[in-house]
Amino acid sequence: MSATPSPGSHPSRRLFLGMAAAVPLAVTGTLTLGALPAHAADSAYVMGYFTESTTMLEANYGLHLAVSTDGLRWMPLNQNNPVVTPTAGAGGLRDPFIMRKQDGTFVVLATDLKGTDWNYNSQYIHVWDSADLRAFTGYRRLKLHDMVTHSWAPEAFWDAGRGQYGIIYSSVNSSGHNVIMVNYTTDFRTVTSPQVFFDPGYDIIDGDLAVGVNGVNYLYYKKDQTLVGARSTTLAPGSFTPFSTPVSHGGTEAPALVKSLASGTWYLWGDTYSPNGVFYAWQSNDLASGTWTALDQRLYTQPLNSKHCTIETITTGEYDNLVAKWGSPAWNRLKSYNYPGRYVRHADNVGRIDPYPFDPYPDSQWKLVPGLADSTGVSFQSVNYPTRYLRHYSYNLRLDENDGTSAFAADATFHKTAGLADSSWSSFRSHNFPTRYIRHTDYVLRIDPISTTTEKADATFYVGY
Repeated sequence: MSATPSPGSHPSRRLFLGMAAAVPLAVTGTLTLGALPAHAADSAYVMGYFTESTTMLEANYGLHLAVSTDGLRWMPLNQNNPVVTPTAGAGGLRDPFIMRKQDGTFVVLATDLKGTDWNYNSQYIHVWDSADLRAFTGYRRLKLHDMVTHSWAPEAFWDAGRGQYGIIYSSVNSSGHNVIMVNYTTDFRTVTSPQVFFDPGYDIIDGDLAVGVNGVNYLYYKKDQTLVGARSTTLAPGSFTPFSTPVSHGGTEAPALVKSLASGTWYLWGDTYSPNGVFYAWQSNDLASGTWTALDQRLYTQPLNSKHCTIETITTGEYDNLVAKWGSPAWNRLKSYNYPGRYVRHADNVGRIDPYPFDPYPDSQWKLVPGLADSTGVSFQSVNYPTRYLRHYSYNLRLDENDGTSAFAADATFHKTAGLADSSWSSFRSHNFPTRYIRHTDYVLRIDPISTTTEKADATFYVGY
């Protein structure tokens, strides 16, 4: 990464603080193994995050939630608005963390920071309690240390040997660089004195911890612009040793380790900061190997504008209750099959597929409403221009005002079918030109007859969020 950010980009904390400090840290208590009280088997996932976008149009520093049944494709809750926002300290959060405690309830931790003022020092973190992630109680700031520095990306884990939770976070200590600190607690209200948990001798941030995996504990973190791992057979401070092959996609931070509930596969999520806010994922069938393979972007879809995620497993009942409480989105996004980093959007009233992320981000949000010409079909209503619909004109797709005519209604109506390139995805057949389908060519949308393998891929989309 260059020392000077490109126009419109947003530098990471490492870029801003240089050799003296860096970006936040994370640890996945999701993966803590121990004697939790009996409850229904976990079968789904919840993600916590905050939001930013390329021009900061969507910069919101409250706790956002999304849910997933497979841990890969995510549905934002509460219309991608925050479910709770800090009221003390900086008045905002970054790097939220959700953990199910030993009593089966949840604790939420977060960095005390609103925005991108990396000079803001806080010895505190935000804390909430929650029985079900539908209500958040006991809001407080918890002081961790007396150093004149930050307390970035707090996360927690259960240390069965101590009978206490460890809270880890990133601070610049007397070494002059970011290290991972730890405090211990039983109630997330009072803590022991801070200790250095991991310091390899250079600046490291964004740790994420998997506890008790075949007798080994794994700590992933950010070194420079890459994600790397360390391991230890104990949880003792100072016991971790680096071991893995680095992974990255551009400048990558905020690792999040997640084990599939359906298989032995592990996923490592990473958050990029140039461009700001793209998650990439890698997979491994063996954490001990320290090697990862990039996951096909067709297989996963992050919540819109999500940053620095935390992932925890939940039950089917908890999943259903979260959706009932916060609601599913009133809009969708459409991902391209053969360019899965691109989404359908309008730009200057032209329908096209563009690389995520971009602003204005509502250009990619659509309400799939009953077809204007045939209610068994669908029409694509723009979220940010609700009187406009995606329609074809001379076979090209564009965003036009609904003039109320039958011709417009027919041009703006499509019939959803099984995906021509993948039946688990979707394709859209024109209502009034039924031998033609929506497809992209040179990234611009139009309706065309489809016959070749390439054309079928161009005409296939994932309808998600």
